[in-house]
Amino acid sequence: MSVTALSPLDGRYQLKVEELSNYFSEAALIRYMLILEIDYLKSLSEILPELEENREKIEEELSVIVATLSEGDVTRVKDIERETNHDVKAVEYHLKELLSSRGLGQYKEFVHFGLTSQDINNTVLSLQLKDCMRDVINPSIDRVTSTLNSISADWGDIPMLSRTHGQAASPTTIRKELFVFIGRVATQRSMLESIPFTSKFSGAVGNFNAHVAAYPEIDWGDFSNKFLRGLGIERNCLTTQIEPYDNTCALFDNIKRINSIFIDMVRDIWMYISLDYFKLNIVEGEVGSSTMPHKVNPIDFENAEGNLMLSNALLSFMSEKLPVSRMQRDLTDSTVLRNVGVMLGYSLLAYKNIVAGLHKLRPHVEKIRGDLEDNWAIVSEGIQTIMKRHGYEKPYELIKGLTRTNAKVSKESLHEWIDSLRIEDEALVSRLKSLTPHNYLGNLISG
Repeated sequence: MSVTALSPLDGRYQLKVEELSNYFSEAALIRYMLILEIDYLKSLSEILPELEENREKIEEELSVIVATLSEGDVTRVKDIERETNHDVKAVEYHLKELLSSRGLGQYKEFVHFGLTSQDINNTVLSLQLKDCMRDVINPSIDRVTSTLNSISADWGDIPMLSRTHGQAASPTTIRKELFVFIGRVATQRSMLESIPFTSKFSGAVGNFNAHVAAYPEIDWGDFSNKFLRGLGIERNCLTTQIEPYDNTCALFDNIKRINSIFIDMVRDIWMYISLDYFKLNIVEGEVGSSTMPHKVNPIDFENAEGNLMLSNALLSFMSEKLPVSRMQRDLTDSTVLRNVGVMLGYSLLAYKNIVAGLHKLRPHVEKIRGDLEDNWAIVSEGIQTIMKRHGYEKPYELIKGLTRTNAKVSKESLHEWIDSLRIEDEALVSRLKSLTPHNYLGNLISG
């Protein structure tokens, strides 16, 4: 951890999000660019006559270059970039140097052949996102829901007072309320998997102008389609110089929705902790308050909420900004996309906050049961509904007279009210009196 880092993701939280450096650091970006340029040159060697005659040698040497890429290659690219002030051109020049060093100098002008820098940039972005979502973000989201599943299974169906508008309402269970969030995230995860990673790979303004001028006999659209599909990406066939990022923004919006669900969840958990429904396990050596020794604060959930909101602010910004570019190209997307790792970093940090917090939670069963026992009025809904079935007139209005007074409704006062109705059907009376705040639960998880 560097105490001089400007971003907390590279300082205070570096160890918690360091795996993202494999995808979105400057070194990772350069590596992705080099490998993409090499893959492109390999594919060209399959169709261009000038390369086909020595195809095996070219592919062999290019494979060696990929296998031996190191920190030195990154340093060399950055050195060249200081002269060119252009990162993609620096990658191109370095790759030409590598080809020359391996006896393939005669083919170096086919590096970056017919491409514009955005062909590389937008394709690399899709590759970075595809790999990072598969390896880091999706598993981290799933880790949150699997942890929810695990703790809810451990606790079983503990009846709990629900609250609508902050007021006591029909009972539920802890497990069912956690399952609401699990189900919501599952729906969004399915949608996340359906969003394609797309790319533009068609030259200066998306028309293969240079490609066609040099090799008019080649179907460059078909070539690009096959090349990108080999990378797990679909080609966007109608573009300007840039890929318009519509599917990228759909991905960002989807992550934002998942984050919003988690914000909803951590706020609820925070409230349950404040109601004393959940206790937090004490971690030896941790301090809750600098002045109040008794406190154990829900910091994991609070940190998660803040980090999710920060990530969502960046996700929203990206989704609004990226689809907009003047005419065929401006460079405003280039600088903001350097922050994709930051944006996802705060999401990843939040997911880890949530998992850490969930592992510290335990239900305070005595408090939960006590609150149910103190709120017998909540079964009035069930009583008046049963009475409607049996043909009693205005049962809602009848029981409202009991439940809307200032007097607290207890088991005894509720049963006295039932007796005052002088219902002749003893089975019905028994049914009404059988309802309690602890068993009036309905179908907890239906469907």
